[in-house]
Amino acid sequence: MTAAFSNTVLLTPRLRLRSPALSDAPAIQQLAGDPAVANNTLNIPHPYVDGLAEEWIRDQELALATGSGLALVLTPQRDDQLIGVIGLTLQPRHSRGELGYWIGRAFWGKGYATEAARAMVAHGFNSLGLHRVHACHFCRNPASGRVLQKAGLRHEGRQLGHVCKAGQYEDIELYGITRELWEPGVS
Repeated sequence: MTAAFSNTVLLTPRLRLRSPALSDAPAIQQLAGDPAVANNTLNIPHPYVDGLAEEWIRDQELALATGSGLALVLTPQRDDQLIGVIGLTLQPRHSRGELGYWIGRAFWGKGYATEAARAMVAHGFNSLGLHRVHACHFCRNPASGRVLQKAGLRHEGRQLGHVCKAGQYEDIELYGITRELWEPGVS
């Protein structure tokens, strides 16, 4: 799978999705360091300390090299202003990928997450040869569920108290789609 996504650049009507570079670290730290962004994700801590963005970028380079993941930063096509991050954590043995993303708060409500999620799902099926793409979100964040539905994923259920965020157990909603059920361009 690694050859299929080395140097990946995906273009959508408004966005360019590209590999993160160390030069993106200050913008990643600023956007991911927003408490509202961290609050809606499982793995972004708050506070987001110095050096964490650089460490995350190096981790993504390793995931890419080992075929265990693909993370891309979102920028407008017209400039290189970072909007957020989207990725697939891959399980090659099962030909599946878990979709995850975050968008900087200043860019919420503009459809960027949906646009990027559609592109990443299509890339997973068309270029990476995945059989299944799945994702989850905190039940208290229904906007994320709408993004997943607009990207073509289907609601599969709820897991009660499944994850722990900041010392609190959270219920999560599960979404997924197989290649056979996926319809490109679903809106």
